[in-house]
Amino acid sequence: MQRTGQKYNIDELLEIMKRLRDECPWDAKQTHHTLKQYLLEEAYEVLETIDSESWSALSSELGDLLLQIIFHSEIASGAGEFDFTDVIDGIAEKLVHRHPHVFADTQVNSANEVQDNWEHNKLIKENRKSILAGIPKSAPALLQAQRLQQKAATVGFDWTEINPVIDKIEEEWQEFKQALKDNNQTEIKKEFGDLLFSMVNLARFCKILAEDALRLTNQKFIRRFQYIEKQYKNNPKLMKEQSLDTLDQHWNDAKNLEND
Repeated sequence: MQRTGQKYNIDELLEIMKRLRDECPWDAKQTHHTLKQYLLEEAYEVLETIDSESWSALSSELGDLLLQIIFHSEIASGAGEFDFTDVIDGIAEKLVHRHPHVFADTQVNSANEVQDNWEHNKLIKENRKSILAGIPKSAPALLQAQRLQQKAATVGFDWTEINPVIDKIEEEWQEFKQALKDNNQTEIKKEFGDLLFSMVNLARFCKILAEDALRLTNQKFIRRFQYIEKQYKNNPKLMKEQSLDTLDQHWNDAKNLEND
């Protein structure tokens, strides 16, 4: 089925996946559960590519993510549950229903109104008991916290400006320090969670994703730490023999190189 010059289309991709399920031993034995790790991995690779702004690689990474959707759809089709056309139909219907300002006569004046309408329509369409429903429990905790705050804000449970948000962080910081002073591990954990939740709220007010911010900081830490490792030829024993002041100087060197 190889070709030169002419691009494959979605129907051909579906046919390739169907054939793999029929003829490839590895593909044939996969289930929704065995593929979970690959779905998560591919999603994170897309995020990493976007963070690095490697736009030439984004097409390939999106293709890998699409493969997971196609794969799950083919598994479901073989079990008589649904197929890829059902996936397309479902999301198309959802987009039309949740954008009445585009496909109907609803009037909106801002992106915030669009978000409010989206949440309202989900409550009605899916018969949800709470506006906080629908956030995956398996989502990363920072992302989950920010989505909870966003949803609560759509019904007015929110501050109107940033100063009270900062005051709340200071309040939680003082409570955390008191828990440390009391050496109460249960309270330390609880207050640390409260502090994190408040910091996520600050990120939301600053219009940044807390998950993105922390991921970028993680990547920065990796770059700088690996610079230190290179100074000792990636020899952990040699590195461990150095003083913290020496290692910290290498850290500052790495930081300065990034700022050049």
